[in-house]
Amino acid sequence: MIRVAAVGDIHMGPDSQGLLRPAFDTLPDCADLLLLAGDLTRHGTQEEARVVAQEVRGLPVPVVAVLGNHDHHDEQPEKVTAILQDADVTVLEGEGTIVECDGTRVGIAGTKGFCGGFVGRSAGEFGEPLMKEFVRYTRRSADGLRTALEELGRQGCDVRVALTHFSPVADTLAGEPPEIYPFLGSYLLAEAIDTAGADLSVHGHAHMGTEHGMTAGGVRVRNVAQPVIRRAFNVYQLHTAV
Repeated sequence: MIRVAAVGDIHMGPDSQGLLRPAFDTLPDCADLLLLAGDLTRHGTQEEARVVAQEVRGLPVPVVAVLGNHDHHDEQPEKVTAILQDADVTVLEGEGTIVECDGTRVGIAGTKGFCGGFVGRSAGEFGEPLMKEFVRYTRRSADGLRTALEELGRQGCDVRVALTHFSPVADTLAGEPPEIYPFLGSYLLAEAIDTAGADLSVHGHAHMGTEHGMTAGGVRVRNVAQPVIRRAFNVYQLHTAV
């Protein structure tokens, strides 16, 4: 059994240094790895990224993250990523990584994802170039996630997790105003997950959403935005074949 700790939307700034560290220090007692589902900062500044890095630096469990829309706001996501990487955080965007947990190979595929909506109420690649690029950006994110999950499968991972910021399903958005669903996620992410296969999907972004959901293909989806789970992290158990 693998224990996956996850949280998103911690929105850290200079005044929140040390807020989560006491809880993170308990991770070795309850989890094998920590996933950060984006919106780690408030405005994507280097100063805020250094606060996040200090919060997780030196943790005795692997830390894997994706960025969120807030982490892009200051238009320097590469610098935010570099600061996190300096604290030994693996930051994914259309890539996968493998974490060894007591002999079990845990594959994590990650992407920020993007908007677009869900089946029957989604944007399409039609009309103005800006609209086409809007949808193509989401499609590229989903394609990267699918490719990363497939590669992790070829590498013989025992379990695979899809880590995104935007939601792959509408289930976990329940509680948000329906009018903004198209800006909270895209069904293309769920299609990628179901096509490639995964044991768990974790996302953030929907602060007023619901924790539990599922893709059409039966993959468990969990919204770990901190305003939803209301704690430093939640832990999810993944059972491996004996």
